[in-house]
Amino acid sequence: MIQVTGDIAAGRIFDELIQADGSPRPGAHSLLKFFQELSPDVLADKVSALDAMIKSQGISFLVYSDSANIDRSWPLDLVPRVMRESEWRQTEVGLKQRLKALNMFLNDIYNEQAILQDGIVPRELILNSPHYISMAANIKPPFETWAHICGSDLVRDHMGQLFVLEDNLRVPSGVSYMLENRSVMKQVYPELFRHQQILPVSQYASDLLDMLNALSPRPVDHPVIVVLTPGIFNSAYFEHSYLAQQIGAELVQGSDLFVDSDDCVYMKAVEGVSRVDVIYRRIDDTFMDPECLNPESTLGVPGLMRAWRAGKVAIANAPGSGVADDKVLYAYVPEIIKYYLGEDALLSNVPTYLCSDPDDQAYVLEHLHELVVKPADASGGYGILVGPHASDEELVARRAEILENPRVWIAQPTLALSTTLTVTEDGDLAPRHVDLRPFVLQSSEQWCSTGGLCRVALKEGSLVVNSSQGGGSKDFWVIADGETR
Repeated sequence: MIQVTGDIAAGRIFDELIQADGSPRPGAHSLLKFFQELSPDVLADKVSALDAMIKSQGISFLVYSDSANIDRSWPLDLVPRVMRESEWRQTEVGLKQRLKALNMFLNDIYNEQAILQDGIVPRELILNSPHYISMAANIKPPFETWAHICGSDLVRDHMGQLFVLEDNLRVPSGVSYMLENRSVMKQVYPELFRHQQILPVSQYASDLLDMLNALSPRPVDHPVIVVLTPGIFNSAYFEHSYLAQQIGAELVQGSDLFVDSDDCVYMKAVEGVSRVDVIYRRIDDTFMDPECLNPESTLGVPGLMRAWRAGKVAIANAPGSGVADDKVLYAYVPEIIKYYLGEDALLSNVPTYLCSDPDDQAYVLEHLHELVVKPADASGGYGILVGPHASDEELVARRAEILENPRVWIAQPTLALSTTLTVTEDGDLAPRHVDLRPFVLQSSEQWCSTGGLCRVALKEGSLVVNSSQGGGSKDFWVIADGETR
């Protein structure tokens, strides 16, 4: 029997594979038995084989630093995380509910603004948001859907309850690594896949293509779809090129596109030009169109907003959808779901304190050493302060930052995130904290990935799972309910 830590045994930490008494969780029996019987030498060989495969396939990510941009091999851990299908299906329904309500919210604030008039969400929170694009007002895109792709980060507390930690609606990334993780693991672990009923993730590319095709403004059998990337120096460039290849789209930069006098978007190529129907954009709103947004942008396409407003091209995610990505707005999502759907949220939020609220701010400043404090507009784990792990100097500095500009900070309790077995630097197996980012698609209907990108904090005790901050990833297995061992 695999030994458990004191925190797991005492119920202070929920482990995804091992119960408090040391026995496997349902669906994890075969997996844990496999690792129990694996000698240290064979485990090391498996790790080496996995690392070599990642390097040979060029699976990488870019880390920005002060001195240089570093291209690193993708850090995939050997031990997958598992979840039973019955729990996953419940989670999937909650994720779809969330995106449906957020799209209704976006369509409302750019049109009737009923939720603002009714005081459910503060008007100034939306209209003063850096992601609110006034040029998107009075537009109703196809299916009244603005956020076509959403990656919501899920965490589990010590009681085993899943929470949504945040929603990613601007340019959500990571799905290519979900797909590549599965591909690599199948090659390293063929014996495990033969004896486990693991639901596939490969359908995602087909679902993504169906979603994008449905957005086409022209009734053609094969709409022209492009993936708009900032270029090779972007941290997610691997994903941009990977997804373009998977769905048969052209990978383009802003300089490859132009808008004509009829407000149609065209792609330049050696053989001539072709009209573009759908743009899966992987650049931020601000840089999309130097004609009306950031005039200094060299990444976008002059006139792109005109073409979109004229209905001549579809853009996923739609311009302005980043309003719903704000971590301050996140605190209102349960109310948003209730307002538009008349339902309680199926997935709970983590309790969130808004530093712009006087009472919340007073609480945060008094309990700064206990809380996780985040910038409302950042991603990638940048700017996060974990109070219990912070130095006195860091706490003093964050206090000053909150007082100087309270709107840009939120705080949440320091959750005891769930753990799962992970290969350590010493070649041992030990629990490390994890989260999960599933992906939901929406246009004419909704689709959800069968699982998601599981991220893991590789450092003992760390709660920061982002790869840019030293975290790694795991394959995530949804085990069919018929699997008992």
